[in-house]
Amino acid sequence: MRTYISPYFLCIAFFFAEGLTLRAQSLADQVQIMRTSFGVPHIEAENLSAAAFGLAYAEMEDHGERVLLPLIRARGELAMLEGAAAIDADFINQLGYERTVATYHLLDQDTRDMYSGFAEGVNYYLDRYPDKFPVFRTWRFTGQDVAAVTTSVESPGAARQFLRRLERREAEGEGISSLNEDGSNAWALAPERTLSGHAILFRNPHLSWDAGYYEAHLRVPGKLNFYGDFRIGGLFAIIGGFNERLGWSTTNNSPDRDEVYAFKADPEKPDHYILDGIAVPISKRTIEVNFKNGSAVALERREFLTTPFGPVIRREGGYVYVWTVPGDGEFRRGDQFLRMMQAKNLEEWKSAMRMQAISTSNYTYADADGNIFYVWNALVPNIPHPPGGDTTAVFVEKTAEMWLQPIPFDDLPQLHNPKGGYLRNENDPFHFTNLNEIMHPGDYPSHYPAPRLRQRSQLSLALIGGTDVLSLEEVIKRKHSMRMLLAEQVKPDLIKALQSGGSNREVRSAALHLSNWDNTVDKNSRGGVLFEAWWNHYRKMLGDQNLYAVPWSFEDPVATPRGLSDPQAAVKAFALALEELKEKYGTWDLAWGDVHRLRLGELDLPASGGPGGLGCFRVLAFREDVDGKRKISGGDGWQLVVEFSNPPKAYSVLAYGQSSMEDHPHHSDQASMFAESSMKPVAFTPEDIRANLLKAYRPGEE
Repeated sequence: MRTYISPYFLCIAFFFAEGLTLRAQSLADQVQIMRTSFGVPHIEAENLSAAAFGLAYAEMEDHGERVLLPLIRARGELAMLEGAAAIDADFINQLGYERTVATYHLLDQDTRDMYSGFAEGVNYYLDRYPDKFPVFRTWRFTGQDVAAVTTSVESPGAARQFLRRLERREAEGEGISSLNEDGSNAWALAPERTLSGHAILFRNPHLSWDAGYYEAHLRVPGKLNFYGDFRIGGLFAIIGGFNERLGWSTTNNSPDRDEVYAFKADPEKPDHYILDGIAVPISKRTIEVNFKNGSAVALERREFLTTPFGPVIRREGGYVYVWTVPGDGEFRRGDQFLRMMQAKNLEEWKSAMRMQAISTSNYTYADADGNIFYVWNALVPNIPHPPGGDTTAVFVEKTAEMWLQPIPFDDLPQLHNPKGGYLRNENDPFHFTNLNEIMHPGDYPSHYPAPRLRQRSQLSLALIGGTDVLSLEEVIKRKHSMRMLLAEQVKPDLIKALQSGGSNREVRSAALHLSNWDNTVDKNSRGGVLFEAWWNHYRKMLGDQNLYAVPWSFEDPVATPRGLSDPQAAVKAFALALEELKEKYGTWDLAWGDVHRLRLGELDLPASGGPGGLGCFRVLAFREDVDGKRKISGGDGWQLVVEFSNPPKAYSVLAYGQSSMEDHPHHSDQASMFAESSMKPVAFTPEDIRANLLKAYRPGEE
């Protein structure tokens, strides 16, 4: 049977498609992409839609399908590309996508303009170059797809993943923690601490080198002038950077945001629970996911159980267990970030933060008015009961026994222009953000994190916590400190134990080698490779517990821990380290850069920097490469230092370049600069952009 299609509908479809094409071309005509040194895109646009259009087009040039996959994932359609392995994620993301569609009209118009502009920029690129990505030839995207990337939904599937992780941790035990510490470093210095008399902000995220940071500059006269990082494939993911007046940096935190509540199941009504003496039905819904099964398409259906308080994660023993998290269903992340990017002073920026659409991360802020500000940003519940923790459910019979509202932004731990003129965070809790104004744990709820100050944080305080007045260049120099604080704390005890008698000639020689080491992870420094190998063996022997003669204490936060709790174990671990290095590399007399390498594209360079767990501020994470050397896999990646003069003066480096494509001219051209611990000047003003211009073009004209 042949289907008849009315010419009327064909005309409508033609004019609709033609209208989209004309709109895309119109946006392309309203934006110019200006590439400066190392390929950094400066997007000059007439309006916000065109700015986002230009950003998407530039990302497509530099990263191709990496821009598309987050959008497909957010729609809950990744299994159509990757098959059954993506089904679980698609079920979760479909819930988020439905939430996005239902709330999209509630977003600010400026935010929607940017979402739709970004989608049209992606589509425009796909239309112009259909042969570059044949797998995606028929895919097209909307502003809702872009918005869905950052919609937060705590689905039943996500809760089950949480439970599986918990079960694995219980089965495996605590084990030995990794020396690698994903996270970030951040500093802010007040004018009293800077040579120029202007506040300085330092941003230093160090996640995996495939985390997708994208350095760019968006400028719309009268609306937006923001330079920072944009995650590939979206607009408002993790964004830090600056405008003419202010900037901010983020560092990961780990707030206790969830509670598991147990409601009594109704014995008389199936699929009901009792709350406030009333039988309440559990909502049920079925979601379908299509997935690729070879050359065919298959379908899977799953039932999800939910309540107004969150998804049902378990039903047993006469109870219904519900996972409840503040921010479930939050869709305004883009609204908040855009308002932060457009803010002109601290109060406007804090007003945006009070939306609390961004649920985690420490924020460190500085501005042209001389303010520095820190907040332990966390959307945490204001609970009327002791916290349940990781494994305990809270049994309730009444709504009044549960949390109903999160703690307001202004009640979160924060500091504004503290004594000493500095702020810092390296992913440890907020208590020692400034040693002159310590935030005591007794002043905060019990489900806030316990105090902790690891060696990376202690070194940060040593670098900026004094009274030195610093230039912007000196801040950059201190940021690249290669000290390994752990060695300063425990090496004297190790050397003493090794020299106490009974050591053979090789051990004595290696101990002298370690004594002469400068306690750094500079690429030319000899001793760090041996120390790292020894420390790993020592930790394994003691189970990562009670390692120090004097453990860390709140009362003496920067002078503890120190010394070794078990010198005999230290000596045994040292012998094992010597044998390990001789077997792997033929010798233990190695420079740090002999083993630790920056390998990107055709580059193979010695690397300076080490794991945060060794007390390094220049954080680099490594994985073993095929030849046994250790290749950078994460750590310091995108770095920014900015001084809020008029205009702002800034330096940055994106270690793994503007492009993930190995044949791209800007894939690895910043890596050598990174390896030498240097940074490039940021082109922010029109004059700077023209002086460093490589090329300027409108989308489609290159």
